Amino acid sequence: MFVDVAKITIKAGRGGDGCVAFHREKYIASGGPDGGDGGKGGDIVFQVDTNLSTLADFRYKRKYTAQSGANGQSGRKNGKRGEDLVIKVPLGTVIREVKTGKIMADLSDDKPFIAAKGGRGGWGNPHFATATRQAPRFAKQGAPGEEWEVSLELKLIADVGLLGFPNVGKSSFISVVSEAKPIVADYHFTTITPVLGVVRMGEGNSFVIADIPGLIEGASEGVGLGHEFLRHVERCRMLVHIVDAAGSEARDPIEDFEKINLELTRFNEELATREQIVVANKIDLATDEQLERLEKYMEEHGHKLYRMCAPICEGTQEVINAVAEKLSKLPPVVRFESEEITNRDMPLKQGENFTVRVEDDVYFVEAEWLLRILQRTDLDDYESLQYFQRVLETSGILDKLVEHGITEGDTVVIYDLEFDYVP
Repeated sequence: MFVDVAKITIKAGRGGDGCVAFHREKYIASGGPDGGDGGKGGDIVFQVDTNLSTLADFRYKRKYTAQSGANGQSGRKNGKRGEDLVIKVPLGTVIREVKTGKIMADLSDDKPFIAAKGGRGGWGNPHFATATRQAPRFAKQGAPGEEWEVSLELKLIADVGLLGFPNVGKSSFISVVSEAKPIVADYHFTTITPVLGVVRMGEGNSFVIADIPGLIEGASEGVGLGHEFLRHVERCRMLVHIVDAAGSEARDPIEDFEKINLELTRFNEELATREQIVVANKIDLATDEQLERLEKYMEEHGHKLYRMCAPICEGTQEVINAVAEKLSKLPPVVRFESEEITNRDMPLKQGENFTVRVEDDVYFVEAEWLLRILQRTDLDDYESLQYFQRVLETSGILDKLVEHGITEGDTVVIYDLEFDYVP
């Protein structure tokens, strides 16, 4: 089954806790704090696998969790780092964060993408030793890893997209000009999944062509199969629009041409401006009057009409030559830019849970929802820092610190952030 959309939850590993320990050795009194740091949690990494062609693997497994880091040990032994979880996806997968709808990554090459970073390991008690606190009996807990609900959307990477109503000859065309072997039959929706084929023009010169199935009137609104696959047209550098020149199913090829282009516009206005080559197929069944009418219409609308009879390869080479010539002048395949998710994108809810604990005048604040905001806060940016401070005020964390007796100059630790309290 061809699956090109999936929604999953990913959670990076939690950092290991820091260790509270003291050096113990014969003849050495008061050896001092000796606990090791916790190990970093494993990351969630997406990696392209060219052997995959669909997102079917995500139909049944919806939650992915990386390994947590190990806790620190005595003797200043740091915990082991958690192993990364590598998730394999097909080439062309676009990853979006569900709540904001922002694009996290477009996996259009073999470069791995870290989607969720593992939590940092907690510090052992040696980090908290000072001149006045020489034997700290506390350590920092490991931070939770990032957690996201993400949608995976496969947008096929092809240079050329084939457009046209069902049964106009798209499958026949791609079967004779490439190595693809789609099912060819004389009924509608023979092709129910996108088909990719490689067209070779000589050594070191080739391009990928995609048969986009089921585009009919109303496709952008969910009619037929087209709404499922219109997304795959978005990456194509150019389009080859095939029409039935003979109108063999009592349809007008000019009306078909206009309807398909209207669906492209409704789905994505930019697609309507994409370079197109128009091909009249089934010329063996068309009359001279039909061909002349069609050719005149295309010329009036700025398109050169190419004629072919795909099953017997008549005119197919001329079409391929024209496509190759246009591709040589067009920009590369469309790639979607990633969008930054800032702390302002993290929804703040009233009454969120948090804990405050005090150890030797050090105030530890723990709240997993706050960590997600902190991870997206640029501490060097004034507005971002002001927003984070408002979160602390609105959520009641600052009031709770005051209730616990915090005074000016006391240390506040919020996961990776440590600062002196200023009222």
